[in-house]
Amino acid sequence: TRTKSADVERADSGIGQMPARKWRNRASETLSSLQAWEAHRPCTDCGERDLPVVTDVQNCNQRRADLCEKCRKRRTERKESVLEFVNTEASYGEDLRIIKEEFYLPMQAAGLLSQEQLQGIFSNIQELIDLNENFLEILQEEIDQAFDQGDDDLMTVCIGEIFLEFVNMLPAFQTYCLQQSSSVNMLNALEKEKELLRIFLNVSQNDNTALRRMNLRSFLMAPLQRVTKYPLLLSRIIKATTEYHPDHGSLREAKSRIESHLEHINMKTKQEGNTWTLRSFRQDSKKKREVINIEMRETALKTVGWLREETRFVMEGSLQLAQPPDGQWVKKGSKTLKFQNMQVLLLVNMKRVSESSLESAEPGPVKDAVLVLIRDKNNGKFHLLREPLRLSNCIVSTDPDCDDTFELIEIRREAFVFRDSDRARTHHWFRQIRRYSRELGSWKKRRNALPNIMISTPHTRP
Repeated sequence: TRTKSADVERADSGIGQMPARKWRNRASETLSSLQAWEAHRPCTDCGERDLPVVTDVQNCNQRRADLCEKCRKRRTERKESVLEFVNTEASYGEDLRIIKEEFYLPMQAAGLLSQEQLQGIFSNIQELIDLNENFLEILQEEIDQAFDQGDDDLMTVCIGEIFLEFVNMLPAFQTYCLQQSSSVNMLNALEKEKELLRIFLNVSQNDNTALRRMNLRSFLMAPLQRVTKYPLLLSRIIKATTEYHPDHGSLREAKSRIESHLEHINMKTKQEGNTWTLRSFRQDSKKKREVINIEMRETALKTVGWLREETRFVMEGSLQLAQPPDGQWVKKGSKTLKFQNMQVLLLVNMKRVSESSLESAEPGPVKDAVLVLIRDKNNGKFHLLREPLRLSNCIVSTDPDCDDTFELIEIRREAFVFRDSDRARTHHWFRQIRRYSRELGSWKKRRNALPNIMISTPHTRP
């Protein structure tokens, strides 16, 4: 019965012996094509089709899928570079702890040096220790999370993004490096003067196994060696990271930032009359521009007196500034105003959400916002035009008849007109300054930061 049923079904299907043979041949060809495509499918990293043909199914499953030989090698190099970055950061942190636990604390407990002398030798070593611990904690968490998620190549670890989040550690390195010369000179003088100090340092070097027979001066060089090694480590990671990787741009920016800070430290060193310099890097116009920006940020930060970790530089750059003699300048046109070039920085003071992290991913509420106006560089120094403009006391407005400018009025004091050479950037400056002007100053929230009718000032306009 089963045989007859099969015969009937085959007869009813309408497929004879020749069509069936052709169908089987075509199916076989399709299967071969699929197998060939599977063996030569494009590499997920570079898109090339030079994957080796693997006939053994078990070996095919064991290999890292969809990667060519070149990209597999690149991933291996990237993993090694990332691990080298993290491991050397851990070693550097261990040297910092040795400085504190094997030298600073014993010398302090024994009364070998006064607190001022300890501060002169060890500088801001505690700040560097805190930064290293926070930085290393985040790095290690990223590594552990990648392994837990099965990312054995550490492709999800973004060293560049993490470095940029902790970019505030660079000024701490600068403080230490600039004091290094005076620190060593003070240590040499005190070692000749105080016999007990000289005995302590000699015994520590020879008998303390934790020191690896290294003296205090060698350990004090650790921060200088570390900060100059960052560009080299980042370069290795960049070389092994494809340009399509999400961290590629951050890695390049991090490398540029650290190189600019090193050039800035060298420049400060020369200004102070020291002969030593850190490892030099190729200077181009972009890096020189960044060095100048670092100087302006330091000047602005000293002027406002805020904590570095609570300060955000929202915008900075060159603007043209004019101070109109009266409030009727709009009718006369901006051409009647006398503009001068000025470096302008928009600083915001943020409350820290968490004390456990250096920079929170979610910034807290704005405490204060200011505009710092700096004249062009003169004799190697920057000069402030005036005290910072606090946006909580300012009104920012624009006029359709002068859409290439915007006006900032400090209540009961002065009025300023700003513009950029690019109109779109002028509007961007206006939106950012107006945003913080609206957020600050409870008296303005009722009228959306427009002039208050109870305030009498000749410069206000609707």
